[in-house]
Amino acid sequence: MSAFAFIKEDFLLETDLARHLFHDVAKDLPIIDYHCHLPVDQIRSNHTFRSITEIWLDGDHYKWRAMRANGVAERFCTGDATDFEKFEAWAKTVPQTIRNPLYHWTHMELKRPFGIAKLLNEQSARSIYDRTTARLQEEGFTTLGLLKQFKVAVVCTTDDPIDSLEHHKALAARVHPETRVYPTWRPDKAIAIDDPTPWNSWVEALEAANRTSIGTWPQFMASLESRHTAFHEMGCRASDHGLEQMYAEAFTDAELEVSFGRLRAGRALEGDAALRFKSGLLHHLAVLDHRRGWVQQFHLGALRNTNARARRTLGPDKGFDSIGDFDQAAPLARFLDALDDSNQLAKTILYNLNPRDNELFASMIGNFQDGSVAGKMQYGAAWWFLDQKDGMEAQIQALSNLGLFSRFVGMITDSRSFLSYSRHEYYRRLVCNLLGNDVRAGYLPEDRDLLGQAVRNVCFGNAKAYLGLTLGSLGDPVS
Repeated sequence: MSAFAFIKEDFLLETDLARHLFHDVAKDLPIIDYHCHLPVDQIRSNHTFRSITEIWLDGDHYKWRAMRANGVAERFCTGDATDFEKFEAWAKTVPQTIRNPLYHWTHMELKRPFGIAKLLNEQSARSIYDRTTARLQEEGFTTLGLLKQFKVAVVCTTDDPIDSLEHHKALAARVHPETRVYPTWRPDKAIAIDDPTPWNSWVEALEAANRTSIGTWPQFMASLESRHTAFHEMGCRASDHGLEQMYAEAFTDAELEVSFGRLRAGRALEGDAALRFKSGLLHHLAVLDHRRGWVQQFHLGALRNTNARARRTLGPDKGFDSIGDFDQAAPLARFLDALDDSNQLAKTILYNLNPRDNELFASMIGNFQDGSVAGKMQYGAAWWFLDQKDGMEAQIQALSNLGLFSRFVGMITDSRSFLSYSRHEYYRRLVCNLLGNDVRAGYLPEDRDLLGQAVRNVCFGNAKAYLGLTLGSLGDPVS
């Protein structure tokens, strides 16, 4: 059976208007991937992948979770099985993923960029493995080649403050690059104080990055600001934080200094002192972002590494995370209000992981819009467990009902795979389909200029204006 009988040119597009909006407006727009986890060293080296397994299965916890649920042994997920053995185990799993977004993504990624029409299953595994692996040796399928194929004008990677940024420096030195690559400031390890031992190791690495000693709270903040400056000079214009919930307790700088001294001595903070320290540090980092005109991003609500046995045997971040049920509203309001009250609230994107909180987040951003920038406060794209059809549509509906969807800065990959740009196509198809269905139902006028401009903005133009980044040459919408 041909995959083209499934992933048709009009996949997900249910009306003539939706088909017009996608094919004539959205389809060929450049991509601004302002949040992802692509390895920057592979971009710099223009890495050639040894096989489809390396680019598709190594590090992909979405697929590992599905394979485990299908009774596949860990050896074929994160273990020592050969590349083909792992791919074959995935191919056997794919038919069982019907109604899971992985079924759509898998066949979209086979169609583009590989041009493969077959459905992936046990019978087609060998031929698809051989064909995709052979294509990955071609010039157009290196990391830079794939970014060009998907018309990615900007990639913003995710980087620790202690990173040397050497790969970013090399990429920034290119003349007229097709894809520009920028770092994103991710200081999660600075806030991870619950175990002072690894935290102190990280502080020592920060000392090495700045070639200075850090013995006091002011020295700590000065070192962070120095790295913040280095990121800014390398073109960084956004931070990102992965938190269970916002830290927003009352604090004093005097208390932060005492707590810092205790942590540097290797002693854990007692009672609520840890929460106040995290709150103070997060507030000061947000002030730095505002001072430099950055966008701050917060990914909230993940319950991570829940399986103790798997963490002991495999390590962290191997696909044993879930949606958390943390209280979000009150601490989020306190955090944003404290910054707004001193006129130090940067442009902000809030990503929600628990669908029960969609309307909470969509309404919260409206409390702190101040008229200074269109869409200053953003309810971010559906992410992780929610970056599928229902989750994307729910995010769009909540934002449409309680804010301005037309000012939304659009989709991200939030991925480590260079094949994940099909998620932008998936999102664009859903947006065009929703608008087409609204017109068919009489909820919107059939004004193709109005709707076409909204699609262009949500898929490309809003992110371009909001981030203010210089785009690669692929950023020309008519290129």
